Amino acid sequence: MTMKRAKRDKNARARLKGYQMGNKGRSKDLCPFQENTPAREAWMVGWRLGREDLWSGYSGISALGQAVG
Repeated sequence: MTMKRAKRDKNARARLKGYQMGNKGRSKDLCPFQENTPAREAWMVGWRLGREDLWSGYSGISALGQAVG
């Protein structure tokens, strides 16, 4: 996937942003998307994965490989 395509995929970007927030220990209440939208669902999936990685000891730069993979 090229960088331009990645920027156009809003759900992938929402998932990555959610992951970053979860991995920093931020609240899921900070999700910027409206209820019952695909972007919110993607953000929440990313947030949950980020929280799991945070609890497993993955944070910072080491965690980014987890989010993309």
